[in-house]
Order: sequence, then structure tokens, then C-alpha cells
Amino acid sequence: MLYIVPTPVGNLDDMTIRAINTLKEADLILAEDTRTSSVLLKHFDIHTPMQSHHKYNEHATVKHLAERLEGGENIALISDAGTPGISDPGFMLVRECRRAGIEVTVLPGATAFVPALVGSGLPCDRFTFEGFLPLKKGRATRLAELAADPRTTVIYESPVRLPRTLRQLAEAFGEDREACVAREISKKFETFHNGTLKELSDYFSANTPKGEIVVIVKGKDIK
Repeated sequence: MLYIVPTPVGNLDDMTIRAINTLKEADLILAEDTRTSSVLLKHFDIHTPMQSHHKYNEHATVKHLAERLEGGENIALISDAGTPGISDPGFMLVRECRRAGIEVTVLPGATAFVPALVGSGLPCDRFTFEGFLPLKKGRATRLAELAADPRTTVIYESPVRLPRTLRQLAEAFGEDREACVAREISKKFETFHNGTLKELSDYFSANTPKGEIVVIVKGKDIK
């Protein structure tokens, strides 16, 4: 069986008992970065062998891993933080397993965008999870599409690109559109900055952001 195991996005206490036991009982742990995951495994006294599985090698390894699963091994997949497959490696392996009839179990657990969305104070009954925006090709087109969407938009962004993205969002969505920048979810310096896109753009242009970023933008008002 393949187990998809979420890991904390910040506070290690967010790790579930089921996740710990699954990682301890697996024959192999696939980790996005074994150096990052070794800290987590050491903290919870987990000694299961690890193997790297990331976006640069998953094309070459999924078939072999599926064969190991078919041979009777139990393999757990983790990413550096959060739920594998959500802007992290995982989709290709799950797809290959489903095609081969291999059982896949996904454990519920941590992901950054849900607490960011709920904590933003913006409507969360209907939303679209965009993940990372296209860097170049198709970016302007996608921003225009999202600007017309009545649902709340959730975007992941790096701190380096955040000021530029906020400026572009203000241009595409309108400067007065309400938004929130959530930073360092579940970590010591977790912060929520609410305001219009112009206010947020001005603030983060003057104050260099750090850490993991989630941008929440209110949907278009439909009259």
C-alpha cells in the first residue's frame, strides 16, 4: 500500500499519532528532501529507511516504486511540509498506483492554505486554490480569469516574488479588492496582514517579507 502522509507546516506538535505510526510501520519513506525530513523523523524517533523522491527524479522512479508496492511493500510518501501532491511531489506516484490497482491511503493532516484561508476573515464557503501562478507564459491571462471569479482565490507565493505579485494582482483585480497575506502558518512568527491589494502591495514593497506565504484574495462581487 502507498500511504500519503502530511507533515507539519510549522509546529511539530501538528503531527498526528496516526502519521507517526504509519511512518514507523512503513518499509520505506519517500521524502522530498531527506535532510529536511531527517529532523522530523529524529524528533519522533522514527528509524524507517528513507529515499529521496522529488520533482527532479519522480519521472524516473515511479515505475520502480510501483513495482515494489506490487511486490508487497508498504511505502509512505512525505514532502518537506504539508500534504504531498498539494504544490509538492506526489501526483505522479498516486496516478501510477491507481492505474496499477495499488491501494492508496491518504491521511488527513496539515496543509498551509486551509488555516490561511479560514484565518483571513475572507469568504471561505467557496474558493479556488491556484497554488503558484505561472511565472511567465500565461500569467496575465490567468490573472484576468481569476479577477473575474466570484470565489475567493488562494495563491502560494515566495517572499522574493510577493511584492511583484501583489502589484500585478492590484492591476488585474483592482486596487480596492480585499485581500490577506498569511505568513509562516503554524510557526512562531505567524502573521496575517489584511487590507486592499494596494495597501498590501505598498506595505510589502517597503517591508521585505520572509517565510512561507499564502495570499488570499476576495472574489469579484456579483451584482
